[in-house]
Amino acid sequence: MVSINNLSIQFGGESLFDHVSFIINDKDRIGLVGKNGAGKSTLLKIIKGLQKADEGDIITPESYSIGYLPQEMETQSERTVIEEAMNAFSEVVLLEGRIAAFEKEIGIRTDYESDSYQHLIRKHSEAIERYHLIGGQAVHVNIEKVLTGLGFEREEFDRIMSTFSSGWQMRVEIAKILLQQHDVILLDEPTNHLDIDSIQWLEEFLAGFKGAVVLVSHDRAFLDNVTKRSIEISLGKIYDYKANYSEYVLMREERMESQLATHNNQQRQIKQIERFVERFRSKATKAKQVQSRIKLLEKIDLVEVDLVDESGIRFRFPPAPHSGKIILEGKNICKDYPQKRVLNDLSFSVIKHDRIAFVGKNGEGKSTLSKVITGLVDYTGDLKFGHNVVIGYYAQNQSDYLDPEQTVFKTIDDIAVGDIRTRIKGILGGFLFSGDDIEKKVKVLSGGEKSRLSLAKLLLTPANLLILDEPTNHLDMRSKDVLKSALLQYNGTLIIVSHDRDFLQGLTNRVFEFRHGVIKEYLGDIYDFLEQRRLRTLSELEASQQKAALQSADGEQVSRNKLDWEKRKENEKDIRKVKTQILKCESEIERLEAELKEKEQMLGNPEKHQKQVQDGSLYKLYEEVKNALAREMKRWEELNYELEILEG
Repeated sequence: MVSINNLSIQFGGESLFDHVSFIINDKDRIGLVGKNGAGKSTLLKIIKGLQKADEGDIITPESYSIGYLPQEMETQSERTVIEEAMNAFSEVVLLEGRIAAFEKEIGIRTDYESDSYQHLIRKHSEAIERYHLIGGQAVHVNIEKVLTGLGFEREEFDRIMSTFSSGWQMRVEIAKILLQQHDVILLDEPTNHLDIDSIQWLEEFLAGFKGAVVLVSHDRAFLDNVTKRSIEISLGKIYDYKANYSEYVLMREERMESQLATHNNQQRQIKQIERFVERFRSKATKAKQVQSRIKLLEKIDLVEVDLVDESGIRFRFPPAPHSGKIILEGKNICKDYPQKRVLNDLSFSVIKHDRIAFVGKNGEGKSTLSKVITGLVDYTGDLKFGHNVVIGYYAQNQSDYLDPEQTVFKTIDDIAVGDIRTRIKGILGGFLFSGDDIEKKVKVLSGGEKSRLSLAKLLLTPANLLILDEPTNHLDMRSKDVLKSALLQYNGTLIIVSHDRDFLQGLTNRVFEFRHGVIKEYLGDIYDFLEQRRLRTLSELEASQQKAALQSADGEQVSRNKLDWEKRKENEKDIRKVKTQILKCESEIERLEAELKEKEQMLGNPEKHQKQVQDGSLYKLYEEVKNALAREMKRWEELNYELEILEG
């Protein structure tokens, strides 16, 4: 258990945290949420002990182990992948070396009766006992399992770390943290370095992890699948919810609505009492009642409405210039790098208004094909563009294309032309750069700020083919939602490389899966693709089972009719289950409606329930019933929608 007590820290005269406190329990799954700059990464560094707070302290049990993965880090290792992963087990490596040395010496010794020989045998036994005690015999198996889960092929285990990209080197750092069996692990944007397959594997791994997990992520699906508690950081305060991200968003809205309703009701009550006092203050016959009302006013605890940071980017892509029906066609596209062929004889076409997602493991060629289309890398094969195609490109490492010595304003001003130059400050304001911010140099900007500046640059030249390579990296939830909304309204053709399932959902109508140098096309959005691929895998498994059954001695075959019948029975069982839940839901709605009506009647007759009105408990009960009814109505709608799907 880690206890965070009255933590306060200031930056530039502004309070990042103001006496915040909470506890990380032994098996917690916590998501730290909040806009970019709210202090999520800073909080992780303070918990790890890498940064000091102005006030407050972090209390951890003795010998408590905390693992930490920063958002970015320099990796300069010249070890192989497997050696670097083994570096997480320094004691195991040391013991293996000692055991090997002991065994070598034992093999050449002949003085079996001597004290020194017996001492050597004892040392050897003690080393082996310690080795097994700390799980040394399972280390190599666990390392292979974790590295494979994070996307490494077995033949890559002996490659030197420096021959991999920084993203793949960060995967090894993730593997080391997962393997070390810490009491709590702190992960800052771990999915930035992972593809969809690896993210899903990491979700399953963390589900079985025995310690606590605290993570910062802007991947809504990942947060929903991993966390069970959300701690929001907003304007120096924290708000703790026992819920995953999507549930937290709903609960936050309910909290704000409830606070506002209670506040408004209280203000109406106060004004009513004040009017009574003002009206009858001078009447002697009402003096006792007036004094009673004045005392009541003094006793009322004012309900405060929490402030919410509503700042967020706002923009829309400019209208796409007119283009022909065919945007581009590729035939026999190949791209070779010294270590392997990344693109192998690809043929594809992109039609006007297509919205295509490039997905697959890192290193399979998604970014490479994006660069081929934009003309940034050479290739072999034939690539033809249609009439009047204008490309807008956002690179995965877009911040590397920004001049670190330029100011924010100058970065935009250098490429703005015509009337748009008069609107530069307005454009930058839409991306949260205002006041002195526009005079900051690019080199001092955070990752999120550089991403926003790069998006702002993208608006300056209207394009009818947008190619976006991991545009959501470093963007907070609200900024991602704004970007997605802008892309949904964009009237051109879109190619997007992303591993963010929630962001891709509903955004594309075709998916290109990159695997082993070729692409396979799927129709639909990302979840259609994941479902089709799962079904494809199952069908392959079923086919192999049927083949094995045909080859077996008894020649037994799997009956398709039986499988269909079992599927129908399962579906009917699901339908009955949902119908039962709907009936229970309707019964609960009737009960809550009756209770709400009763509370409304009580509110309409305050004299009869004066005590409950004065202490605010009646208003609180009314709001609780009202919110419960809203939740039950929402559940009723969801169940009926589920029933339609099952029956459809």
